[in-house]
Amino acid sequence: MADLISGVNSSSTGGTTTTQTTERTIKNELGKDDFLKLLIAQLTNQDPLDPLKDQDFIAQMAQFTALEQTTNMAKGIETLTKLSMTSAVGYVGRVVGYTDDEGNSKAGTVQYVEFKDGAVTLKLTDGSSLALDKVEQVA
Repeated sequence: MADLISGVNSSSTGGTTTTQTTERTIKNELGKDDFLKLLIAQLTNQDPLDPLKDQDFIAQMAQFTALEQTTNMAKGIETLTKLSMTSAVGYVGRVVGYTDDEGNSKAGTVQYVEFKDGAVTLKLTDGSSLALDKVEQVA
């Protein structure tokens, strides 16, 4: 979460006092836009007699690429999670086949679906719960 910092600046001129409140937000994480701003600032303010070494620039670009790929992967995982939630709703009222913890094949009718802490659980009419990834058959 971002912390909010407030400051109050007061000034007086000839009997008139003005108060100005300034606020800024501090981010706990840096994103790819922040990285690009830092890289541009570094390139524009570098010493012309000692420019940025090629290896340093390549290393920074590799870090940027890794950051962007990680961000894209996180978005993809979020999309897959939503997709599994959507598909689980289609199991309501249907008979699903699964193997229990003892290795026995079982079947049950899905009464409702529960979404809790990112996990999708099917609640069967017999009162048992079944993780979505345990489903082997749908009828």
